[in-house]
Amino acid sequence: MSFFKKLKERMFRSSSKLDEGLEALVDEGADEDRAPAPSRPEMPAPESRPQTPEPAAPAKPGILGRMLGRDEAPRRVLDDEMLESLEELLIQADMGVETAMRVSANLAEGRFGRKLSVREIKQALADEIARIMEPVAKPLPLYAARPQVVLVVGVNGAGKTTTIGKLASQFRAAGKSVMIAAGDTFRAAAVEQLQVWGQRAGVPVMTAPEGSDPASLAYDALARAKAEGVDLLMIDTAGRLQNRADLMEELAKILRVLRKLDPEAPHNTLLVLDATTGQNALSQVEIFRKLADVSGLVMTKLDGTARGGVLVALADRFGLPIHAIGVGEQIDDLQAFDPEEFAAALVGIDDQA
Repeated sequence: MSFFKKLKERMFRSSSKLDEGLEALVDEGADEDRAPAPSRPEMPAPESRPQTPEPAAPAKPGILGRMLGRDEAPRRVLDDEMLESLEELLIQADMGVETAMRVSANLAEGRFGRKLSVREIKQALADEIARIMEPVAKPLPLYAARPQVVLVVGVNGAGKTTTIGKLASQFRAAGKSVMIAAGDTFRAAAVEQLQVWGQRAGVPVMTAPEGSDPASLAYDALARAKAEGVDLLMIDTAGRLQNRADLMEELAKILRVLRKLDPEAPHNTLLVLDATTGQNALSQVEIFRKLADVSGLVMTKLDGTARGGVLVALADRFGLPIHAIGVGEQIDDLQAFDPEEFAAALVGIDDQA
C-alpha cells in the first residue's frame, strides 16, 4: 500500500467531518436552488378551442445516463453564507480561525458568485492548502559535517523515541552510519524503546543510568561519534513541560557541552509534535522555539483521532520546515512530507489523477 493510501485511509478515519461537511453544505444549497417555482392558476379553456395535452415531464436519467454524465452533480453558489460555513468546517478540522479565514478568502478569489460542485470545492481547497505548505515541505537536510548532530525535542508522549528509531533505521538502510544517544535519562521506557529500535536497525544506542545528567551523555556520545566517524548522531531529550525553567536549563547545558566539541552542533533541532493535540501544537512550537533553536518539525499520529488541519496552521503561522509525518507504528509509516498528497487526503480527494 502506498503512503498516500495509508494517509487517506488512516488520517481522518475516525474524526474528520470535512469531507461529509462539504457534501452536506453543497447539497443544502443545491436543494434551495432546486425549490419549485410557484405554479400558475389554471384558466378554463374556451369551449371553441381544442384542448391540447400537457407535455410530459422529461424522464429522469437512468443509471446509464448518469454514467454518461447527463445527471450533473449538485452545485451551490459560493456566497458569503457558504464561505462562513466553509470557515467553520475548516476550524473544526483544527486549522484554526486565522488560517481558516485566509484559506476561505483565497478560495473565493475568482470564484465568488459561481456555482461549484463538491469536487470543484475540494480541488480548490487542496490547491490552496498545497500552496501554503509547499514552501515548508523539506526533507531533513544532510550536511557534510561528520557527525551531523540531530537534537530531538518535544513533550513526553509526542512520539520522540519512535521517530528517532524510525529515522535512524531509514538512514541506516540508506547507507548512513547512525548512533543514538538516549538522552531522556529520566524515563526508563524511552531508553528501552530506543534500544529495541537500535537492535532492529543495527544502530548503537548509548545510555546512562536512570537520572544521570543528560548533558554528560550527549558529550560522551558526540565524542564517540567523532572518534568512530559516524555520519549521524541523534540525541533524544526529556520533554517535561511542568517546569519549563528546569527543561530550559537542561537543554541549554546540552547545547553548551556539545559546542565544546563542535561549535556548529546541533546541526538540526527537530521538534516532534503529536497531531492529536490539535491547536495545542501551536503553543508547543512557541515554547520549544524559546527553549531550543528549532529548525524543523515532525508530525506524528495523523491516524486515529487527529484531524490534521493543525499542520496547515503551523505552516501558515511559523513557516518551519516539515520534514516528515507519521500515520502508524511501522517503520514505513513515517515518510517525507508531501504537500499535495497531504492536501488531497485532508479534503478527501480519492485520487490524484
